[in-house]
Amino acid sequence: MKSEWIANYEGNEIKITNSWFHGERLYVNNELQDEQINFMTPPNLTGSLVDANGNTLNIKANLSGFTRVSCRLFINHKKIALKQTK
Repeated sequence: MKSEWIANYEGNEIKITNSWFHGERLYVNNELQDEQINFMTPPNLTGSLVDANGNTLNIKANLSGFTRVSCRLFINHKKIALKQTK
């Protein structure tokens, strides 16, 4: 089973994926920024992106659930809407 969420933030594509065999991954503009394959602790993925002004913004994604996985995305501590694509 694979789940995928996508958000666009100031022209940057942020994608979070979750699968049984590859774990959880965070991509920013198709570049892998973090991954976890540990099934014993809740996945917390982190990364960063540079906005139009050259400022570095912190990214944090949290996944939860077992049979139905949900995902939350935060950029500089503000919750960002995600669209689940898979």
